[in-house]
Amino acid sequence: MPKPTIDAPSPKAAPPEVYPVGLSFDVEEHFRIETAAHLEVTAELKEAYARRMEDATRWLLDQLGERGIRATFFVVGQIARSHPRLVRRMAEEGHEVGSHSWQHKRVHQFDATSFREDLRQSMDALSDATGQPVVGFRAPTFSVMRQTSWAIDVLAEAGLLYDSSIFPVRHDRYGVPDAPRSAFVVEGERRELLELPPLTLRAFGQNLPVAGGGYFRLFPLAVMRRGIEQAAQRSHSPAVLYFHPWEFDPEQPRLPLTRLSRFRTYVGVNRTRGRLLRLLAGHRFTTLRDLAERMGPSRDQLPRFRLVA
Repeated sequence: MPKPTIDAPSPKAAPPEVYPVGLSFDVEEHFRIETAAHLEVTAELKEAYARRMEDATRWLLDQLGERGIRATFFVVGQIARSHPRLVRRMAEEGHEVGSHSWQHKRVHQFDATSFREDLRQSMDALSDATGQPVVGFRAPTFSVMRQTSWAIDVLAEAGLLYDSSIFPVRHDRYGVPDAPRSAFVVEGERRELLELPPLTLRAFGQNLPVAGGGYFRLFPLAVMRRGIEQAAQRSHSPAVLYFHPWEFDPEQPRLPLTRLSRFRTYVGVNRTRGRLLRLLAGHRFTTLRDLAERMGPSRDQLPRFRLVA
Protein backbone atom coordinates (compact mmCIF):
# COMPACT_ATOMS: atom_id res chain seq x y z
CA MET A 1 0.00 0.00 0.00
CA PRO A 2 1.27 3.50 -0.75
CA LYS A 3 2.27 5.48 2.25
CA PRO A 4 -0.14 8.24 3.19
CA THR A 5 1.12 11.68 2.42
CA ILE A 6 1.29 14.34 5.07
CA ASP A 7 0.50 17.85 3.96
CA ALA A 8 3.16 20.32 4.94
CA PRO A 9 1.82 23.13 7.12
CA SER A 10 1.02 26.25 5.15
CA PRO A 11 3.63 28.92 5.72
CA LYS A 12 2.57 31.73 8.01
CA ALA A 13 3.04 35.33 7.08
CA ALA A 14 6.04 36.86 8.76
CA PRO A 15 5.05 39.05 11.70
CA PRO A 16 5.46 42.77 11.09
CA GLU A 17 8.74 44.29 12.18
CA VAL A 18 8.33 46.13 15.46
CA TYR A 19 10.08 49.47 15.11
CA PRO A 20 11.14 51.77 17.90
CA VAL A 21 8.84 54.75 18.32
CA GLY A 22 9.85 57.77 16.25
CA LEU A 23 10.18 60.67 18.68
CA SER A 24 10.15 64.22 17.34
CA PHE A 25 9.93 67.81 18.57
CA ASP A 26 8.88 70.80 16.47
CA VAL A 27 10.99 73.69 17.72
CA GLU A 28 9.60 77.20 17.35
CA GLU A 29 8.97 80.07 19.73
CA HIS A 30 5.43 80.10 21.07
CA PHE A 31 4.41 83.28 19.22
CA ARG A 32 4.95 81.51 15.87
CA ILE A 33 2.08 79.03 16.32
CA GLU A 34 -0.58 79.07 13.60
CA THR A 35 -3.38 80.30 15.88
CA ALA A 36 -1.31 83.40 16.72
CA ALA A 37 -0.38 84.25 13.13
CA HIS A 38 -2.84 87.17 13.07
CA LEU A 39 -1.57 88.73 16.31
CA GLU A 40 0.72 91.71 16.68
CA VAL A 41 3.36 90.48 19.14
CA THR A 42 5.74 93.00 20.65
CA ALA A 43 9.51 92.64 20.29
CA GLU A 44 9.77 92.35 24.06
CA LEU A 45 7.33 89.43 24.15
CA LYS A 46 9.09 87.74 21.23
CA GLU A 47 12.37 87.93 23.14
CA ALA A 48 10.70 86.48 26.23
CA TYR A 49 9.28 83.57 24.24
CA ALA A 50 12.68 82.98 22.63
CA ARG A 51 14.31 82.66 26.07
CA ARG A 52 11.56 80.33 27.24
CA MET A 53 11.84 78.21 24.09
CA GLU A 54 15.55 77.75 24.76
CA ASP A 55 14.97 76.85 28.42
CA ALA A 56 12.23 74.33 27.58
CA THR A 57 14.31 72.76 24.82
CA ARG A 58 17.30 72.42 27.15
CA TRP A 59 15.03 70.69 29.67
CA LEU A 60 13.97 68.24 26.98
CA LEU A 61 17.57 67.60 25.97
CA ASP A 62 18.48 66.98 29.61
CA GLN A 63 15.68 64.44 30.02
CA LEU A 64 16.55 62.61 26.82
CA GLY A 65 20.24 62.60 27.71
CA GLU A 66 19.62 61.09 31.13
CA ARG A 67 17.72 58.23 29.46
CA GLY A 68 20.00 57.71 26.45
CA ILE A 69 17.16 58.54 24.04
CA ARG A 70 17.77 60.02 20.59
CA ALA A 71 15.06 62.09 18.91
CA THR A 72 14.47 64.27 15.87
CA PHE A 73 14.22 68.03 16.36
CA PHE A 74 12.51 69.81 13.48
CA VAL A 75 13.87 73.32 13.96
CA VAL A 76 12.77 76.60 12.38
CA GLY A 77 15.74 77.86 10.38
CA GLN A 78 15.76 81.31 11.96
CA ILE A 79 16.33 79.65 15.34
CA ALA A 80 19.53 78.11 13.99
CA ARG A 81 20.72 81.67 13.36
CA SER A 82 19.53 83.14 16.66
CA HIS A 83 20.37 80.11 18.88
CA PRO A 84 23.19 78.24 17.10
CA ARG A 85 24.62 76.74 20.30
CA LEU A 86 21.26 75.20 21.16
CA VAL A 87 20.96 73.61 17.72
CA ARG A 88 24.59 72.50 17.81
CA ARG A 89 23.96 70.81 21.15
CA MET A 90 21.16 68.74 19.58
CA ALA A 91 23.53 67.35 16.97
CA GLU A 92 26.44 66.87 19.38
CA GLU A 93 24.24 64.75 21.66
CA GLY A 94 23.26 62.43 18.81
CA HIS A 95 19.87 63.84 17.89
CA GLU A 96 18.71 64.46 14.35
CA VAL A 97 18.08 68.07 13.31
CA GLY A 98 15.49 68.40 10.55
CA SER A 99 13.88 71.37 8.86
CA HIS A 100 10.68 72.99 10.14
CA SER A 101 10.88 75.70 7.44
CA TRP A 102 12.72 79.03 7.63
CA GLN A 103 10.20 81.09 9.62
CA HIS A 104 7.23 78.77 10.30
CA LYS A 105 4.84 79.76 7.53
CA ARG A 106 2.31 77.27 6.21
CA VAL A 107 3.10 75.85 2.79
CA HIS A 108 -0.13 77.41 1.50
CA GLN A 109 1.55 80.82 1.70
CA PHE A 110 4.13 79.89 -0.96
CA ASP A 111 4.37 78.89 -4.56
CA ALA A 112 6.98 76.34 -5.65
CA THR A 113 9.65 78.98 -6.25
CA SER A 114 9.28 80.82 -2.95
CA PHE A 115 8.92 77.54 -1.02
CA ARG A 116 12.14 76.28 -2.57
CA GLU A 117 13.94 79.40 -1.34
CA ASP A 118 12.42 79.12 2.15
CA LEU A 119 13.55 75.48 2.34
CA ARG A 120 17.05 76.33 1.11
CA GLN A 121 17.47 79.05 3.73
CA SER A 122 16.34 76.67 6.45
CA MET A 123 18.57 73.79 5.37
CA ASP A 124 21.61 76.04 5.00
CA ALA A 125 21.15 77.56 8.46
CA LEU A 126 20.66 74.18 10.11
CA SER A 127 23.63 72.62 8.34
CA ASP A 128 25.82 75.57 9.29
CA ALA A 129 24.85 75.17 12.95
CA THR A 130 25.29 71.39 13.12
CA GLY A 131 27.90 70.61 10.49
CA GLN A 132 25.55 67.86 9.26
CA PRO A 133 23.25 67.52 6.25
CA VAL A 134 19.50 67.94 6.70
CA VAL A 135 17.55 64.89 5.48
CA GLY A 136 14.06 65.34 6.98
CA PHE A 137 11.28 67.94 6.82
CA ARG A 138 8.07 68.70 8.66
CA ALA A 139 5.83 71.49 7.42
CA PRO A 140 4.36 73.95 9.91
CA THR A 141 0.82 72.88 10.84
CA PHE A 142 1.19 69.70 8.74
CA SER A 143 0.45 71.86 5.70
CA VAL A 144 1.55 69.43 3.00
CA MET A 145 -1.91 68.57 1.68
CA ARG A 146 -3.59 67.97 -1.66
CA GLN A 147 -3.69 71.73 -2.27
CA THR A 148 0.10 71.88 -1.78
CA SER A 149 1.08 68.60 -3.43
CA TRP A 150 3.70 70.46 -5.49
CA ALA A 151 5.74 70.70 -2.27
CA ILE A 152 6.64 67.01 -2.57
CA ASP A 153 8.52 67.74 -5.79
CA VAL A 154 10.43 70.59 -4.12
CA LEU A 155 11.34 68.45 -1.10
CA ALA A 156 12.49 65.53 -3.25
CA GLU A 157 14.52 67.81 -5.53
CA ALA A 158 16.27 69.21 -2.44
CA GLY A 159 17.65 65.73 -1.76
CA LEU A 160 15.69 65.02 1.42
CA LEU A 161 15.38 61.43 2.60
CA TYR A 162 11.87 61.74 4.01
CA ASP A 163 8.95 64.00 4.90
CA SER A 164 6.71 63.86 7.98
CA SER A 165 4.02 66.42 7.16
CA ILE A 166 1.00 64.44 5.93
CA PHE A 167 -1.43 63.72 8.77
CA PRO A 168 -4.03 61.09 7.75
CA VAL A 169 -6.91 62.71 9.66
CA ARG A 170 -9.77 65.16 9.18
CA HIS A 171 -9.07 68.57 10.71
CA ASP A 172 -10.13 72.12 10.03
CA ARG A 173 -6.55 73.24 9.34
CA TYR A 174 -4.77 70.21 7.90
CA GLY A 175 -5.02 66.53 7.04
CA VAL A 176 -5.30 64.04 4.18
CA PRO A 177 -7.78 61.55 5.66
CA ASP A 178 -7.41 58.92 2.92
CA ALA A 179 -3.60 58.82 3.11
CA PRO A 180 -2.04 55.60 4.47
CA ARG A 181 -1.49 55.39 8.22
CA SER A 182 1.75 53.45 7.80
CA ALA A 183 4.96 54.64 6.18
CA PHE A 184 4.37 55.15 2.46
CA VAL A 185 5.80 56.56 -0.73
CA VAL A 186 4.02 59.81 -1.55
CA GLU A 187 3.86 60.81 -5.21
CA GLY A 188 3.87 64.48 -6.13
CA GLU A 189 3.38 65.88 -9.60
CA ARG A 190 6.78 64.65 -10.86
CA ARG A 191 8.77 63.25 -7.93
CA GLU A 192 8.20 60.95 -4.97
CA LEU A 193 9.39 60.79 -1.37
CA LEU A 194 9.22 58.56 1.68
CA GLU A 195 6.50 59.76 4.06
CA LEU A 196 6.46 59.05 7.81
CA PRO A 197 2.98 60.15 8.96
CA PRO A 198 2.16 61.02 12.57
CA LEU A 199 0.49 58.31 14.64
CA THR A 200 -3.25 57.68 14.40
CA LEU A 201 -5.54 55.25 16.19
CA ARG A 202 -8.21 53.50 14.13
CA ALA A 203 -11.43 53.53 16.15
CA PHE A 204 -15.14 54.04 15.45
CA GLY A 205 -14.42 53.82 11.72
CA GLN A 206 -12.13 56.85 11.75
CA ASN A 207 -8.49 57.79 12.18
CA LEU A 208 -8.10 59.47 15.55
CA PRO A 209 -5.03 61.74 15.92
CA VAL A 210 -3.01 60.49 18.89
CA ALA A 211 0.54 61.49 17.87
CA GLY A 212 1.09 64.37 20.27
CA GLY A 213 0.45 68.08 20.51
CA GLY A 214 -2.98 68.95 21.83
CA TYR A 215 -4.05 65.32 21.60
CA PHE A 216 -1.29 64.31 24.01
CA ARG A 217 -2.42 67.02 26.43
CA LEU A 218 -6.13 66.30 26.12
CA PHE A 219 -6.43 62.50 25.93
CA PRO A 220 -5.30 60.07 28.64
CA LEU A 221 -1.81 58.70 28.02
CA ALA A 222 -3.38 55.26 27.54
CA VAL A 223 -4.88 56.44 24.24
CA MET A 224 -1.44 57.21 22.79
CA ARG A 225 -0.11 53.92 24.11
CA ARG A 226 -2.99 52.09 22.39
CA GLY A 227 -2.10 53.81 19.13
CA ILE A 228 1.52 52.70 19.51
CA GLU A 229 0.37 49.12 20.12
CA GLN A 230 -1.91 49.22 17.09
CA ALA A 231 0.90 50.49 14.87
CA ALA A 232 3.13 47.62 15.98
CA GLN A 233 0.57 45.16 14.59
CA ARG A 234 0.87 46.50 11.02
CA SER A 235 3.69 46.11 8.53
CA HIS A 236 6.00 49.07 7.92
CA SER A 237 4.11 51.14 10.45
CA PRO A 238 6.36 52.87 12.97
CA ALA A 239 4.61 55.11 15.48
CA VAL A 240 5.69 58.73 14.94
CA LEU A 241 5.10 61.17 17.82
CA TYR A 242 5.53 64.94 17.94
CA PHE A 243 5.68 67.59 20.65
CA HIS A 244 6.67 71.25 21.01
CA PRO A 245 9.04 72.69 23.62
CA TRP A 246 6.48 75.36 24.59
CA GLU A 247 4.08 72.60 25.64
CA PHE A 248 6.44 71.84 28.54
CA ASP A 249 6.49 75.42 29.83
CA PRO A 250 3.30 75.81 31.88
CA GLU A 251 4.24 79.24 33.24
CA GLN A 252 4.70 80.94 29.85
CA PRO A 253 2.66 84.09 29.14
CA ARG A 254 -0.66 83.23 27.48
CA LEU A 255 -1.46 84.66 24.07
CA PRO A 256 -4.81 86.48 23.56
CA LEU A 257 -6.44 83.76 21.48
CA THR A 258 -10.07 82.97 20.72
CA ARG A 259 -11.83 80.67 23.16
CA LEU A 260 -11.47 77.57 20.95
CA SER A 261 -7.84 78.32 20.11
CA ARG A 262 -7.05 79.03 23.75
CA PHE A 263 -8.47 75.64 24.73
CA ARG A 264 -6.58 73.80 21.99
CA THR A 265 -3.34 75.55 22.85
CA TYR A 266 -3.28 75.44 26.63
CA VAL A 267 -5.37 72.45 27.68
CA GLY A 268 -3.28 70.11 29.83
CA VAL A 269 -0.02 72.11 29.79
CA ASN A 270 0.28 71.81 33.58
CA ARG A 271 0.70 68.04 33.39
CA THR A 272 2.85 67.57 30.29
CA ARG A 273 6.25 67.19 31.96
CA GLY A 274 5.22 64.30 34.17
CA ARG A 275 3.24 62.69 31.40
CA LEU A 276 6.20 62.86 29.00
CA LEU A 277 8.53 61.26 31.53
CA ARG A 278 6.08 58.37 32.01
CA LEU A 279 5.90 57.94 28.25
CA LEU A 280 9.69 57.91 27.90
CA ALA A 281 9.93 55.15 30.49
CA GLY A 282 7.58 52.84 28.61
CA HIS A 283 8.94 52.50 25.06
CA ARG A 284 12.02 52.33 22.86
CA PHE A 285 12.59 55.52 20.87
CA THR A 286 14.63 56.57 17.88
CA THR A 287 15.03 59.36 15.34
CA LEU A 288 12.94 59.63 12.22
CA ARG A 289 16.13 59.50 10.17
CA ASP A 290 16.83 56.08 11.68
CA LEU A 291 13.31 54.92 10.78
CA ALA A 292 13.70 56.21 7.21
CA GLU A 293 17.02 54.42 6.80
CA ARG A 294 15.47 51.19 8.11
CA MET A 295 12.73 51.57 5.50
CA GLY A 296 15.23 51.86 2.67
CA PRO A 297 15.65 48.16 1.81
CA SER A 298 11.87 47.56 1.89
CA ARG A 299 10.80 50.76 0.12
CA ASP A 300 9.38 48.80 -2.84
CA GLN A 301 7.02 47.04 -0.42
CA LEU A 302 5.54 50.25 0.97
CA PRO A 303 2.12 51.56 -0.07
CA ARG A 304 2.14 54.26 -2.73
CA PHE A 305 -0.15 57.29 -2.51
CA ARG A 306 -0.63 59.98 -5.12
CA LEU A 307 -1.18 63.31 -3.37
CA VAL A 308 -1.97 65.42 -6.43
CA ALA A 309 -5.51 66.77 -6.26
